[in-house]
Amino acid sequence: MQSDCKEMKWFKKLFSCCKTDDNVDYSMKYLVVGLGNVGAEYEDTRHNVGFRVVDAVAKDAEVRWTLERRAYRTELRLKGRTVVMIKPTTYMNLSGEAVRYWLQQEKVPRENLLVVVDDIALPVGTLRMKKQGSGGGHNGLGNIEQLLGDTNYCRLRVGVGNNFSRGKQIDYVLGRFTADEEAELAPRIDKAVEAVKCFVCQGPDRAMNMFNG
Repeated sequence: MQSDCKEMKWFKKLFSCCKTDDNVDYSMKYLVVGLGNVGAEYEDTRHNVGFRVVDAVAKDAEVRWTLERRAYRTELRLKGRTVVMIKPTTYMNLSGEAVRYWLQQEKVPRENLLVVVDDIALPVGTLRMKKQGSGGGHNGLGNIEQLLGDTNYCRLRVGVGNNFSRGKQIDYVLGRFTADEEAELAPRIDKAVEAVKCFVCQGPDRAMNMFNG
């Protein structure tokens, strides 16, 4: 009985971020971007963990992707909010083209943009949400910064580790996770899905408090 109570408390804490707030403007629209490279050769690579997170969100919401201008796109409703999600088809280095286009196309305010991205500076599966900051050498974030003109947008970093030797970073991020890494990563993808929902429902401050680390 005590174990059941503990599990129930954690369940309530995890999903409390999506409670309905009567003061929320439900006409607000959000853009969630998963970064990655299109093509079978890049599927499930470390660099594509952003794709993996938004794919999991779409699967949870039972919505399908359609190929549209500069991205695969889908849309869902979350507690009254409209959430547009994209996976850019521009390849990682030109991700900013898709982000800028869909921000303008959907008329999404910058504070409602969330970019999900891989991060070699974090251990595998570690989540870190920030409301702004530099690209940290990530080519996708760097291009977004260049085309948007600043770094004032929220990003959810998903750790992929840095177990590579000098000069092998590109091979590492374009490689696939080991079996041990996959076992560690899988439950963290579920947490990342909840972090995305929390960002939409309660904002980045609540999401950072709940999921960072």
